[in-house]
Amino acid sequence: MQTRFKRVMLIDDNEIDLKINSKLISLTKLVDEIIICSSGDEALNFLNNQLENKKLIPTFILLDIQMPEMDGFEFLMHYKKLSKSITDNCTIAMLSSTLDFGDIKKAEANPHVIKLLKKPLTTNELLALLG
Repeated sequence: MQTRFKRVMLIDDNEIDLKINSKLISLTKLVDEIIICSSGDEALNFLNNQLENKKLIPTFILLDIQMPEMDGFEFLMHYKKLSKSITDNCTIAMLSSTLDFGDIKKAEANPHVIKLLKKPLTTNELLALLG
């Protein structure tokens, strides 16, 4: 079976959420590699450092909305300025512990975001997104 997403990047400041979501992604068996970043800055640095090595660029990002210093929407403002070789080949789903109507509208309005998911993630949601 061919997978759509070879590398998934998790961006979340909550270490427990990172561990749980990483395990859930592993359980789907649809992903070759999981890249874990505990902040938007860390994720942007990783992406900028991979411009020459396209094989390490994630094809899917799970992005937490509520993070200190740089929230998910701020990350997206920086993300859209990255090389098209990254943004054209990567899909983003946002995660939130509360589905605020304003966040839903902002996520739906962003061309890089395919879905806004409520925490905690489930394997069924992941299979629907990644399968």
